[in-house]
Amino acid sequence: MRDPRDDLVVRQTAANGEAMAEQSGLFSRPILLQYWIIVLRWKWIILGIIVASLVAGVVVSLLMTPKYTATTRIEISREQKNVTKVEGLDSPQASRDLEFYQTQYSLLSARSLAERVERRLKLSSNIEFFKAFGVNVDRGLFFDRGDGPLTREERATREALAVQLLLKHVEVGPVRNSSLVDVTFTSASPTLSAQIANTWVEQFVQATIDRRFSSTVDARRFLEGRLGELRSRLETSERDLVNYAQQKSIVALGASKDATGRTEVERTLTSVDLEALNDALSKAIADRLAAESRSSAGSSGQVSAEGVTGSSAVSSLRQRRAEVSAEYQKLLVQFEPGYPAARSLAEQIRSLDASIAREESRIRGSRSQEFAEASAREQGLRQQVEALKTRLGRQQRDSIQYNIFQRETDTNRQLYDALLQRYKEIGVTGIGANNIAIVDPAKVPQRPSAPSLPLNLAFALLAGLGLAGLATLGLEQIDEGVRDPGEVTRSLQLPLLGSVPAIQGDAYALINDTKSILWEAYLSIHSNLTFSTDHGVPKAFMVTSTQPAEGKSTTTWALAKVLSRTGQRVVIVDADMRSPTLQDIIGVPNTRGLSNYLAGDDDWKGMLHDTDGQDLKVITAGPRPPSAAELLSGERMRRLVEHLLTMFDQVVIDSPPILGLADAPLLSRAVEGVVFVIEAQNVAVRGLHASLGRLRSVHAHVYGAVLTKLNEKQAGYGYGYGYGYGYGNTDDAGAGKAG
Repeated sequence: MRDPRDDLVVRQTAANGEAMAEQSGLFSRPILLQYWIIVLRWKWIILGIIVASLVAGVVVSLLMTPKYTATTRIEISREQKNVTKVEGLDSPQASRDLEFYQTQYSLLSARSLAERVERRLKLSSNIEFFKAFGVNVDRGLFFDRGDGPLTREERATREALAVQLLLKHVEVGPVRNSSLVDVTFTSASPTLSAQIANTWVEQFVQATIDRRFSSTVDARRFLEGRLGELRSRLETSERDLVNYAQQKSIVALGASKDATGRTEVERTLTSVDLEALNDALSKAIADRLAAESRSSAGSSGQVSAEGVTGSSAVSSLRQRRAEVSAEYQKLLVQFEPGYPAARSLAEQIRSLDASIAREESRIRGSRSQEFAEASAREQGLRQQVEALKTRLGRQQRDSIQYNIFQRETDTNRQLYDALLQRYKEIGVTGIGANNIAIVDPAKVPQRPSAPSLPLNLAFALLAGLGLAGLATLGLEQIDEGVRDPGEVTRSLQLPLLGSVPAIQGDAYALINDTKSILWEAYLSIHSNLTFSTDHGVPKAFMVTSTQPAEGKSTTTWALAKVLSRTGQRVVIVDADMRSPTLQDIIGVPNTRGLSNYLAGDDDWKGMLHDTDGQDLKVITAGPRPPSAAELLSGERMRRLVEHLLTMFDQVVIDSPPILGLADAPLLSRAVEGVVFVIEAQNVAVRGLHASLGRLRSVHAHVYGAVLTKLNEKQAGYGYGYGYGYGYGNTDDAGAGKAG
């Protein structure tokens, strides 16, 4: 036959894998699943709040006064129709902007429009209007008067109240992607709603037309005043310009206008005279230089070719001399110079040379005279030019102020002409078609628009969900107990050794059943505890909890049973001398036990009790001592553990709770470490931190935590992650809680 211990090893290996997976976080729950678990935990409170909200929505809907809504649809065109083709006061681009429609929507909701509607319908004296909104104008919060005419103050108060009611119950809704606008009014009277909706739109159209003509009148009145001012300024500036020009002898011969319309003086009389004299001076200088050149050439005994060419007498004499000289040279070829014909020719040559010399002397004299005349003419012109230059400089300095007068005159003339043209145009800008048209006038509504039961129920449902969410959030914050295994590591920074499900029935009987889910749970805890030290399961460890009844005694017994099933020799020491439980489990009297040993009885072997397992022994707590903490403060507990380890492989101590007692911290000095038991949804996290703080203050080594009494449905933590501990076991494990 197959050894049962082999099956235990196989199952322990599987449980060991699950424990390692749990520690590594492979099965961490998605955030949506966590929210679903919270909803399941508080489902009755959530359901109650939602149902109460729906009931409240139904009651409110039945108690509300029926409301009737009338709607008028209008079209607001972007561009105004211009009959006269004359530009108005507003820019053409202004109507194309988004601000145009926003402005129109604001005007439709303006207080001034509500006042026009109130005056048009005389709502301040309409009792039915106030009754439609539940306001008693004869006796109530706002008015308390008898029958009689209204005073001025009472009428003003009624008018202000009527305007407030109109603005409160009118709505302006633009139709998306169109130039259409819906104007709706809601009241308890269907006839009144339709009447006010239609009147509201009519008054809006009339107000638009009134604003247009009002703005034109204001503009004409403003322009008339400005035109009178500019006319006077223009006359003054023109008069100043003419007087200044006459005073400074500025005679403008030519003027032009630039691109901006300003007058520019191009030429004055002085500048024209200076230009003419400057040309004459340039010519006189050229003549003087030519005469000076000729005079210089004549004074050096040379007559230039130009001078000779200019004198016909010299030219003819030189031509005659050349002819005579040619004949003389011919005779010298045949005859001697003394030959009579040769002497005659030589005499003619001498005579011609004397004539040429006399003529050249005469020419040189005339050149000197010409030079003197040219110099005198140049000097006279230069003096006149200098005088005109001085006058022109003075005139240019005066032209600065002249230009100032001219610019002022041009500016005034431009402003006057522009305003005059605009004044003429404004007179015809009001002649145009209206850009607002009524598309669908309001009709008397046949059925109420409010209250809407489906809509109110939807709002009530949303409010109920919101209140339920807030209530759940508050309850989650108040309920600080550990609800699922994942919170152990997150909140306590403590390794999770395993979880034990909440069961019904006898827990100790289920522990003896190796196919029960309780046995599988503690087998997984044992597997995880194996990896807490380098030598496997600790040789001596204690099991404790924050407060009583969290399952520490059951955990102690179960771990000892699992250890004994694996072939280990195990002894359990019931150190909870204030509230012992192990004697009831094994059915022995608690007459002698740990308290006797700590008090001085050294026969610890005589205190061992047998169980149904061959390798499992128990030392009960013994009689209750006056002060358990004093007994545990000595060294006898440590000595007992050492003695027990000589006979057993593991020593498991069932420790008292931590909070309020000093026993557990004292016991931790005698063992290797501590297994910390936490009951699900019981002790607050701050209490668990306090307990762990007390253990760590005495340098106790906490191996990890065991989460007990875990409700699988509320925590959403399935043992075996879908298969469950005890897979294949179709029998229900008993009824009772692990505790």
